[in-house]
Amino acid sequence: MNSVAEQEEKFFRRRALSEAGIAYSVGAVLPVLVSLVVGIVAALAAGAAYAQSAWYRFLAYLLPQACFAVAALLFFRRSKVPVKGFYKGAKWQYFLLAVLMQFGLMFSLSELNNYFVEFLGKFGYRDPASPLPPLDGWYLLPALIIIALLPAVFEETLFRGILVGRMRASGWGTCSVIFISGALFSLFHGNPAQTLYQFVCGVCFALLVVRAGSILPSMLAHLLNNAAVLVFTACGADLGKMAAGWNIALLVCSALCLAGTLAYLIFFDKANGQRGGVKDGKHFFFAAAVGIAVCAVQWVAVLVSGFLGG
Repeated sequence: MNSVAEQEEKFFRRRALSEAGIAYSVGAVLPVLVSLVVGIVAALAAGAAYAQSAWYRFLAYLLPQACFAVAALLFFRRSKVPVKGFYKGAKWQYFLLAVLMQFGLMFSLSELNNYFVEFLGKFGYRDPASPLPPLDGWYLLPALIIIALLPAVFEETLFRGILVGRMRASGWGTCSVIFISGALFSLFHGNPAQTLYQFVCGVCFALLVVRAGSILPSMLAHLLNNAAVLVFTACGADLGKMAAGWNIALLVCSALCLAGTLAYLIFFDKANGQRGGVKDGKHFFFAAAVGIAVCAVQWVAVLVSGFLGG
């Protein structure tokens, strides 16, 4: 018969798992509601051209991060999970692995995703990508803060800190943790053209976090990914126009970095691995159902608009 302490620990794990699901739902629903309200107010105050203004483009990227922060704060307040454990340090090699992994994801995986987008394009799909804010001059600094730094902190806290952390603490197997959290991360972004890229990134970041026992390395990888995109765009760099030899060399090096880091984390580094399925999964998925439904509707809506727009 279980002791009182074991029963209390089991209750705490289930409650924290439910709160993680709620955090996912809040993180999915709140940005939609807030963006809708802000869009209506901006349209009434600034007219139909508000969406093309620099301030609104920055605000459109800032609002979701504020909502993720709210979702995280609600989780910490309601679940009683200590915040300090989320941002503990990691061994130096995991930060090196994060850099090498992101180099691989940035180039070789992006190239693979381009083929996926071209495949969709054969059926008439056109990616309705969200426009970036201005990146020229001093605009690059706030862009790096809002689009690179803040997502690295708040998205990693939500997806790898809360979701991956609670899944592991509840006894979920390592494979279940990394693939389910990766799927939820991909679905959350709601962009069919980036589904493959976001899923693989989510899986890789989750695996890195599991091995490191910390979200700090994945924060670094996330920051490097977003910052590189902004800097390349601001500089007008088009890697597709590189000489064929240099382009092939870059892709080969990046693919080797990605394959090497994954091989090390999967076959050689067994830290924090655990076997098992999805223990008490109903507590998480029931709480996350609203967020999953909202993200799925958005994903389908973007997919349909991409075909209709083509």
